[in-house]
Amino acid sequence: MLCDNCGKEGVFVRKVTKSYGKGDDLILIEDVPVIHCPHCHESYLTAQTVHAIGEVKRARRNTRRRTVEVASLE
Repeated sequence: MLCDNCGKEGVFVRKVTKSYGKGDDLILIEDVPVIHCPHCHESYLTAQTVHAIGEVKRARRNTRRRTVEVASLE
């Protein structure tokens, strides 16, 4: 697969957890596919992934509640 940024071969997909919102509106989305290029070191989402994230955020579908610890450096 070619990098959309530099055009070189060798990009790969990493699954990450991303957070969106704050406080009571905070949502964590797991297994978000991020495309990473080892040549230019750019990471980006496909349009399809951005659309899917938007749908999850709007509908809060496929969600479950978990308790997590939150720390602050302030």
